[in-house]
Amino acid sequence: EKARAFGADATGICLIEPTDIFAGRVVHERFAVAVAQRMRWREFQVVPSRRSAIECLRVYFTLGETVIQLAAWIRSLGYACQIEHPLGDSDLLHIPIGLKAGFGELGRHGSIIHPVLGPLFRMGSVATSLPLAIDHPIDAGIARFCDSCRACRKFCPADAIPDARSPNAGLDHLGHARYVVDTGRCFPYFARHSYCSICLPVCVYNHKEWARDF
Repeated sequence: EKARAFGADATGICLIEPTDIFAGRVVHERFAVAVAQRMRWREFQVVPSRRSAIECLRVYFTLGETVIQLAAWIRSLGYACQIEHPLGDSDLLHIPIGLKAGFGELGRHGSIIHPVLGPLFRMGSVATSLPLAIDHPIDAGIARFCDSCRACRKFCPADAIPDARSPNAGLDHLGHARYVVDTGRCFPYFARHSYCSICLPVCVYNHKEWARDF
């Protein structure tokens, strides 16, 4: 309730495991409070574009403020916490935290697809010693949907999104083999155009939610 009062559109809680922490970093807190904020689909009608890049950075800023306010509130209760800013020097990997906190399932394009928000959202978190009940990964049929839908694969201008899952890439939190995005193609295209994220607005999952933008 507090996270939503501070601007979060989704929130969840999970235990922090060693695999959730960047190599060489140390996190002493036991729990992560994951928060997410949606991006406006109407700003992504043309991608890559200055307009879509600004929308992404707008959410990074406002979600960052949400995380900062949430951390301050937890500290006011007398518990230590650490801010894992959505755009900054984070010690935690946001996607594994989001999956364990029940935000959705991992899509073909490498981003989490939320049952309500779709893939157009950003994540941050607060690591804390405050004892909390945890959420769990969800199975909403999204992974099965991704197996039959190839919209992001067809529209990716860098040809970086795969046709099939990669059995050698490990399993996601539901036991599915992962789709592995070719970052050697994705990142150079992103850099040349100063932004991309074409795979997010063309994802057809839950387009009924996006229609609210209009």
